Amino acid sequence: MGRLCAIGLVLATAVMTAGTPAVAASPAHRLPDLGPNVTVFDPGMPVADIQATLDAAHAAQVDAEMGTARHAYLFRPGTYGTAEQPLQIEVGYYTEIAGLGASPTDVVINGKVEVYNRCLEDGGTANCLALVNFWRTLSNLSINVNAAGQDGCRASANIWAVSQAVSMRRIDITGGNLSLMDYCTAGPQYASGGFIADSRLPTVTNGSQQQWLTRDSEIAGWSNGVWNQVFSGVAGAPDESGFPNPPYTTLDTTPVSREKPYLFADARGGLNVRVPSARKNARGITWADGMTPGRTLPLRDFFVARPSDPVRVINSQLARGKHLLLTPGVYDIARSIEVRRPNTVVLGLGHATLTAVHGSTPLDVADVPGVVVAGVTVDAGTDKSPVLLRVGKRHGHRWSSASNPTTLSDVYFRVGGPHVGRTDTALEVNSDHVLIDHAWVWRADHGVEGLTDTERWNTNLGRNGAVINGDHVTATGLFVEHFQQYNTVWNGDDGTTILYQNELPYDPPTQADWMNGDVEGWAGYKVGDRVRTHRLYGGGVYVFNQNNPEIHTENGFEVPEAPGVRLHHIMTVNLSAGTIDHVVNGVGDAADTTKVGAPVYVADHPA
Repeated sequence: MGRLCAIGLVLATAVMTAGTPAVAASPAHRLPDLGPNVTVFDPGMPVADIQATLDAAHAAQVDAEMGTARHAYLFRPGTYGTAEQPLQIEVGYYTEIAGLGASPTDVVINGKVEVYNRCLEDGGTANCLALVNFWRTLSNLSINVNAAGQDGCRASANIWAVSQAVSMRRIDITGGNLSLMDYCTAGPQYASGGFIADSRLPTVTNGSQQQWLTRDSEIAGWSNGVWNQVFSGVAGAPDESGFPNPPYTTLDTTPVSREKPYLFADARGGLNVRVPSARKNARGITWADGMTPGRTLPLRDFFVARPSDPVRVINSQLARGKHLLLTPGVYDIARSIEVRRPNTVVLGLGHATLTAVHGSTPLDVADVPGVVVAGVTVDAGTDKSPVLLRVGKRHGHRWSSASNPTTLSDVYFRVGGPHVGRTDTALEVNSDHVLIDHAWVWRADHGVEGLTDTERWNTNLGRNGAVINGDHVTATGLFVEHFQQYNTVWNGDDGTTILYQNELPYDPPTQADWMNGDVEGWAGYKVGDRVRTHRLYGGGVYVFNQNNPEIHTENGFEVPEAPGVRLHHIMTVNLSAGTIDHVVNGVGDAADTTKVGAPVYVADHPA
């Protein structure tokens, strides 16, 4: 959501950047050079030195919403922090915190890993909320919650107050609760959406989180829901009976899922990438009985790229059969990175960002099975791109595999924000059997471009957020916001979405600018007229026409009236300006300014 909804660090002498041995005793302890923006910690390092490094990192990134610095902080297997001296980590923008164990239990943080509200007014003391706490990653470690030295409120839970483009994966939390809102900082304390997968969690305080997806995990309990809370394959998930009070959508299993690849250190300290296998009808964590099922790729099988590497060199390495590891940074991409071989892995660290130059398509994936793209952000540039990430050709061969789907995990898109951006479409999926596992596709509603809302409408151009043309495509956690026509268009047959979150654009100047032919406005989620089978579980479309509060949108969702097209637990909501006249196909009351913040629900369509 928006308003509503390369910095160098001075490291303590005991902390190493990747490529410098943590222990100088033997080559077995050495790691390959992952560049200046990857820092690796060893459990033998003094806690105070690690704490100082992470404190400095947070201070640099806590307000860097539109900045260019990208960082990953990795922890070798072992225990960090003690009962008397816990390690208290705060995570800022474009920061990845991850363990290097084969299992999350191989790295233990005695302390906390947290995100607090960001205070946007009065010199950082007022208007405190989590609505813009974007672009952070936490994965593959255990947190033994220890609040020693924190005040009474802060001691009550591990606080993870975040919104879009933030993932928590392969996390094991013990010793205290998890809160998805920061109730310890002055209000309004709003938070807007997030994603958990493959994690074992204590009781979770949802608090003010408006929408959330928890997938293939274990939870001890869940406190409440606001608008749109979805659980898929989660042991301990609340029952959905009584919808919309509470507003829970619960699937016993996830029809198709695949965990994100992760780095881990082997017994000699060398780095590898574990690529989990896809699962059907999954439930619970993948690491309960040992290593997550999948394949292991040694890091020597990857081309380790830096932002200075030309795309022709990257493509040459991919053509030779190498996988691709993108170290943290911003990459200017004037021609496509081309992924042509099946089973290729493209893994970004520290929110590695690909920015389109000269109207390029920064990432182009062929019609082949098993490709995995993970941890990558794709930005539109100032020249209009036809598409930012394409999977398969529009009329390609569609060589695909149901058991080995091409997968996009934690892949994010931006049109505007840090700079002017222009694209026709952000994400285009033409291949069959593709899995989208957590994507935020964002046409910026705010940024540092120096634009008024009307100027933004005519300058930051984005027609569609996601266009799905392939058949048998599954999305688990699809967040698409502010595009100028249909935010999502789903033309492929037999598609499934589990949690859809959308906010219509804030900035159409007039109703005439927001017309689909004779129809007022464009639905936030459109299923193509020829589709005969489609399933959506838990969807929300929000309206905040702040540029012109008189604007109407006829429907939040628009779908063909076919027996196999079924929407389960959908809603619209007004955030204080504009009107959505109906939830879906003329069904459902208006989300207007008489019911600000009060969703209009349709439990099932067709009824």
